[in-house]
Amino acid sequence: MVRGKIEMKRIENATSRQVTFSKRRNGLLKKAYELSVLCDAEVAVIVFSQKGRLYEFSSSDMQKTIKRYHKHAKGAQTNTTEVEQYMQQLKHESADMAKKIEILEASQRFMTWRLLGHDLDSCSAQELNQISSQLERSIRIVRDRKGQLFMEQIERLQAKERILLEENTKLHIACGARPWQQHIVQEKEVGAATYNWMNSSQSSSSQTISNSDQVETGLFIGPPAMRCE
Repeated sequence: MVRGKIEMKRIENATSRQVTFSKRRNGLLKKAYELSVLCDAEVAVIVFSQKGRLYEFSSSDMQKTIKRYHKHAKGAQTNTTEVEQYMQQLKHESADMAKKIEILEASQRFMTWRLLGHDLDSCSAQELNQISSQLERSIRIVRDRKGQLFMEQIERLQAKERILLEENTKLHIACGARPWQQHIVQEKEVGAATYNWMNSSQSSSSQTISNSDQVETGLFIGPPAMRCE
C-alpha cells in the first residue's frame, strides 16, 4: 500500500498550535541531546517561539559553537567566491584562445592562397623571396617523404617476395620435387652447355668451310689427268 505525501501546513487553532509547538520543541531538544551524546558531536539548537521566547540547547559553549559556525560559513563563502573568479578567468582565457586560433586560421588561409600563386601583386621582393624559400622547403620535404614511402614499399615487396620463395620451396619439397632454385640452376647449366656446343659447332663449320675454300681453280684443256697428292 502506497501512502500519499502528507501536506504540511500551519495549524490554524492557536491552542492546538501551542500544544504542538511544546511537544515538537521538547522532542527536538531531546534528539539534539541524544545526537551529541551518542555520536560525540557538537550540537547547538536555537528556537524562537511565535511570541519571541528563546529556547536553546548546546552540547558545549553556545557562543563558541556560533563563532565556529560563522567561521565555517565564511570559509565556504570565500571558497565559492574563489571558484567563481577562477571560472570567470577560464572563460576569458578560453575566449582569448578562440580569437587567437581564428586569427591564425585566417593567416594560414591567406598564406596558402599566396603559396598557390594568387594575389602576389601586392607582395614585396622580400615577401616573394620568403614564399619562394617556403615552397622550396615544402617541395624538399615532400620529395623526402615520397622517397621514404618508396623505400618502405620496396622493403615490403622484398619481404613478401622472400616469404613467397620460401613457401614455394616448401611446397616443392612437400610434393617430392627438388626446389625450384635447383631447377633454375640446372637450366642455366644446360643452357650454357648448349650455348658452348653451338659455338664450338659453328667454329668447326667455319673451319671446314674455310678448308673447302682452298681448292685449285686453274683451267685445264684436254682430258682430266690424275693428280698426285
